[in-house]
Order: sequence, then structure tokens, then C-alpha cells
Amino acid sequence: MEIEPLHIKLKKGDLAERVIVAGDPERVKQLSSILKDAVLVNDNRGFFVYTGSYAGKRVSIACHGIGAPSAAIVFEELHQYGARAVLRLGTAGGLLKGQRYGDLIIPTSAASNPGGTIGQYIKDICLAPAPTHDFVEAVLASAKKEGASFALGPVFSSDAFYAEDPNFAQRLSSMGFTGVEMECATLFALSQIRGFKAAAVLMVSDNMVERASMLDASQMKSFTDKAGRIALDALISYNP
Repeated sequence: MEIEPLHIKLKKGDLAERVIVAGDPERVKQLSSILKDAVLVNDNRGFFVYTGSYAGKRVSIACHGIGAPSAAIVFEELHQYGARAVLRLGTAGGLLKGQRYGDLIIPTSAASNPGGTIGQYIKDICLAPAPTHDFVEAVLASAKKEGASFALGPVFSSDAFYAEDPNFAQRLSSMGFTGVEMECATLFALSQIRGFKAAAVLMVSDNMVERASMLDASQMKSFTDKAGRIALDALISYNP
């Protein structure tokens, strides 16, 4: 039985069917400035949601916070409000040699720690969280159109930001992972369970195998502008 949303407080019609989600409230605000006539429709719990238009189509941009538990709440509630296509625009630690700041990662699947948030939903099945294939195709087409540098492949969704270390990064890299972030596995798993469409595009904020330092949100702003337009172009071209 569905519970009435408790964390995101919207009126009927406030949310568009197409939604970009991001963890950082400042990134959400920055992305909202790209929209036309953007209106803040929720600020409860700091989960900012803006709705406006882009290239003539309604789009919402929402904050999901950090990590799987927070993100799962937001994804669930956005779905309850009518979101049909959810695209995560976030940052990731790069796991490939040569990845530079601002390079993109387009996930094809997302592994996670055993159990965790996903395990709370399904305890007896090991899910294989993956984005919606044709949604990924839309993201790829948009990235190629902009001439963006990107890696296509699996990512690892970590539950413990400060538990990561160089050995951890090298091990994941040797297993073929392209980046580390914290929410994609939850997004992809819930899209499968709840029946909405999902994809992600991630910006490299540090290179974990080359031990490049991490850029903060203010230092990522120029990259966010470019990636934001790639994400928005993909989102409005996709028909969920």
C-alpha cells in the first residue's frame, strides 16, 4: 500500500513527467537556472524541486540528497507524484586511467554493497540494477552531439564515502568499473521495481586510480552547465 509522500510536498500538477535528479542542492539550483520560468515547488526537508520548461517541454529538477536511503525516499515520492522518466546527473570518482575532470560516465549498470537499501526491498534475490536501455541511447546521442568525452560501462554505488581508499579503487578498476558514486544502483533498482524509466550521466570530479584530488561543487560549475544541457537534451528527446 502506498503511503502519502511525507518528505516532498507537492500539489497536483507541480511535477513534470520528466525529472532530472541530483544530490547537491546547489547543483539543483544551478540546473534550474537553465529552465524557462522555473518555479520552486518544494523546499521541505531541503529536497528542492523546481519545475519549468526546456525547449518547450515541462521538466522538473529535484534534489535527492546523499546516499541510497535518502535517494530512495526521493525516487519513491517522485514516482508517486507521477515521474515517468528520471535522469540522475551527478558526480563520480573516475576509475579509468586518463579520465579528466568533467569527463562523463554513462552507466550501463550499477553494483552496490551487499544488503543495504536495495536489500531492504528484496531480501532473497540479487538484483542486477541497470538503466532503461533506450533512455541510455538518448543520453549517448546527446553526449555525442555535444562532442563530450565519456566512458560507457558499469559503476559502483558505494554506501560509505570515507571508507574508500586507493586499494578499493584499484580493485574496482581491475574489475572493469568506470566510476564510483552513491545512488545509481538505487535509482535503477527502483525503476525496475516501480516501473518508471531511469538513466544517469555522471561527471568525473576526481580520478581515484591516479589519485587526483576531488573538485567541490563550485569548481564543477562549468562542467555542470555543459553536462546539464546534455542531460536536458536527452530528457526531452526521450519518450517515456
